[in-house]
Amino acid sequence: MNFVVDSKNPFLADALRPYGDTRELATPLISQETLRHADAVVVRSETRVNAALLDGTAVRFIGTATIGTDHVDLEYLRERGIGFASAPGSNADSVAEYVAAALLEAAARRRTQLAGTTLGVVGVGNVGSRVVRVGRALGMHVLQNDPPRARATGDPVFVSLDALMQADVISVHVPLTPAGPDRTRHLFDRDRLSRMKPGAMLINSSRGAVVETQALLHALSQRHLGGAILDVWEGEPDISTSLLAQVLIGTPHIAGYSFDGKVNAARMMFEAIARHFALPARWISREDMPAPHTGCITFTGGEELQSALLQAVRQCYDISTDDVRLRTLLALPPAARPGEFRLQRSTYPVRREFRATRIEGAASTAGLHEALASLGFLA
Repeated sequence: MNFVVDSKNPFLADALRPYGDTRELATPLISQETLRHADAVVVRSETRVNAALLDGTAVRFIGTATIGTDHVDLEYLRERGIGFASAPGSNADSVAEYVAAALLEAAARRRTQLAGTTLGVVGVGNVGSRVVRVGRALGMHVLQNDPPRARATGDPVFVSLDALMQADVISVHVPLTPAGPDRTRHLFDRDRLSRMKPGAMLINSSRGAVVETQALLHALSQRHLGGAILDVWEGEPDISTSLLAQVLIGTPHIAGYSFDGKVNAARMMFEAIARHFALPARWISREDMPAPHTGCITFTGGEELQSALLQAVRQCYDISTDDVRLRTLLALPPAARPGEFRLQRSTYPVRREFRATRIEGAASTAGLHEALASLGFLA
């Protein structure tokens, strides 16, 4: 068999080599020509999967090592009888940890306390459910909105989107759906943003087009909102630098880019290929995972809870470094910005998830051990 995999999927090529000829290609090299004789291909979100990519190839299976599928023409795959799999939930912990870092960093910059404030979570699937846990770990009251789940379960825990508008922070975790009863494209338009609580903060780590760029610019420039944290942007990689200059924290679509999340997605792709082609294959866990930035964090006692949580999170993932790096786009000529945005994604440094870091001494501060454990640390 012939396999082609995006090189940003760790360990996947090694796992597939016993079962056929396997090529690892950088994202820009995945093309109709390089896929001509491929049986199975694994991409990431930067690759558009459609007729232009696959017509005239031997491809029988496509996998995307991402939770989103808006870059894939699913109808075309169905018409051609090409198998397909995505990786839902693979990077859910990574995105939830990104939100934890964003909340704590924003609170530190604004000199506010998170405990006792309200977090509204829009979309409570694999990622959103973990963000609910993050909010509670930080002492926040959490409201949940998810119309499809509300209809399916009748669970009164889910409230309307209007009911979330008085939240102090709203974090969005929905797929990009262009039409239908659960349409999410421009879900946060000028009208919706105007209904948010004055001074509230918006976090978007789902898809850029869920939030309307000009509407958000207006809400920020008029100071109706107290801030915005964006990991995703309309028009990526050619993002609005006017919006970048206005947001509190901006990052280049890397919320789900933990190394652990990429390995999870690679494993899911390997298993999907094995199922599709009935291969007698088994994923072997790797012992050579890269070391975390900080292996152990020790607390001595007496730390204020939110400050201690910020200290722990920053030592594992300092979101401000990604923010500073993305703002270098502001000094570049317009033609160079999309390439720099892509480069920051493709060369993103290794980031391990919180569970790779051990905590000692947390019991000496009230509530710290429990909060760190809820965030995923080995506390």
